[in-house]
Amino acid sequence: MGENGRVSFPRPAPSKLRLFGLIALIAMLADLISKSLVVARISPDSPGVRLLGGAIYLVQARNSGAAFSVGTGATVMLTAISMVVVVVIARAARNLTSKAWAVSLGLVLGGALGNLIDRFFRAPAPGKGHVVDWISLFAADGHVWPIFNLADSSIVVGGAIAVLLSVLGVDFRGGRNPMEEESAPPEQAGQPRADRPPQHG
Repeated sequence: MGENGRVSFPRPAPSKLRLFGLIALIAMLADLISKSLVVARISPDSPGVRLLGGAIYLVQARNSGAAFSVGTGATVMLTAISMVVVVVIARAARNLTSKAWAVSLGLVLGGALGNLIDRFFRAPAPGKGHVVDWISLFAADGHVWPIFNLADSSIVVGGAIAVLLSVLGVDFRGGRNPMEEESAPPEQAGQPRADRPPQHG
């Protein structure tokens, strides 16, 4: 507890912020580099590259929607939502002292930035650009599973980690949720616990 009975939180650790930034940068660069290679080497009308006996196909597809082709046709709205997500995550990162949350939010931020860059710099227009998707599972045309990219994968993995951390009660600031800890009444010295019968000499 801090002064005046307020809950005090530890300050963000610079090492956690660096980890968050590094994860976001790696995720974004991996996405951008992979998209550039796909655009340069695989044409949109190509049947793609078949790998692992057809389990994976490398193709070039353009997506006007969100991850896994959800929300096609709402490109401008999705661009705005992506910008809001980036701002919210960047602000939340200022309170990070948890390595696990740094990895989770870094993956989501890196993926969001990777697809947002496509929105602004690819055809048909700034803010309306179509995202390059290139990983197709079990079929080249994406009819088995929607075609996706590394940015989508980063967002999904980062989101899954965030859900797991929330279920486990891990706070942004590391450890258990401090509000949950404060709600538990501390045991006072010399007093028996409620679930333990008093000892008689």
